[in-house]
Amino acid sequence: MRAAVFRGTRDVAVEERPVPEVGPTDVLLEVSHCGVCGSDLHFVLDGWGRPGSIEGHEYSGRVVQVGESVTRWQVGDAVVGGPTPRCGACRYCRSGRSSLCTERGKFGDPHQSDGAFAQFTRVSEAALLRVPDGLGLREAALAEPLAVALHGLTRGGVGAGQRVLVTGGGPIGALSAAAALARGVAEVVVSEPHPRRRELAERLGAVAIEPETLETPAYPGDVVDEPFDVALECSGHAVGMEAALGQLGRGGTLVLVGAGIKPPRFDPNRILLNELMITGAFVYDDDGFPHALDLLASPDFPTDVLVEGDDVGLDGLFDAIEGLAAGDIPAKVLIAPNRTP
Repeated sequence: MRAAVFRGTRDVAVEERPVPEVGPTDVLLEVSHCGVCGSDLHFVLDGWGRPGSIEGHEYSGRVVQVGESVTRWQVGDAVVGGPTPRCGACRYCRSGRSSLCTERGKFGDPHQSDGAFAQFTRVSEAALLRVPDGLGLREAALAEPLAVALHGLTRGGVGAGQRVLVTGGGPIGALSAAAALARGVAEVVVSEPHPRRRELAERLGAVAIEPETLETPAYPGDVVDEPFDVALECSGHAVGMEAALGQLGRGGTLVLVGAGIKPPRFDPNRILLNELMITGAFVYDDDGFPHALDLLASPDFPTDVLVEGDDVGLDGLFDAIEGLAAGDIPAKVLIAPNRTP
């Protein structure tokens, strides 16, 4: 099979690799689509990846082979990849917050030999979810990043009637805005420096602004004239985190959704005097994938706006990564590994 292989910093090449062999509880998928995630940008452009590895975890596909002990799936089933395993026994798993599992990271990733920037990928039968009737495989590939966005909304307590700020209008920021609007949020404002991403946010129904228009009151106890109930920080940049905190009203919540390298500098007096909450959002709600798939299957959800119009073959992966990092590509890029080069 053809696969996009990470070789080193800024070095990805399409190679011929053996099709993975299935074990007793494994499923072999022919990959339909795989989204490019922000972490993939770090893997390739910043050298976070492991040389020789195949990345890609936002995928959909169709079952082409099952192991001898597999009972849940049959050849031809349309599926998406779900969460990595959790222990199911710690206090976090038992309380419905498996994203905080005390054993997370200790399992490795046994459900998948490599990522889905390849024509085929091997997955454990327990790590898949069925694509609902009426939802195409292309659209279903958004399930994983949408589940991430929904978890951010959960951590912020986002609900109808609120005023929400999203800092960073990239793919996760756009998905967060779309999910908030679908939840009945009164007003969603997206702060984003790139004009093409601001245009996309406006097409979703959000108000798009340039970051420079956000002003923080000089005195920590004061708030801006039109404060926000919740700020979803999706850029991963320290300046975005700091700006988002300054836009909250009293009792507001800042949710850190985007991962960044440089830490922010927060004014503790602003947090204290206004009783602000700062929290992180790591991966998904326990029921995040089913909710994401249901939302994607809704005829009113703007999937066509959230995804770039044309699929990209494996040979175009590096160019897509560069375009996303520069902000020149506003929406989610979907790689179609079986597309003819």
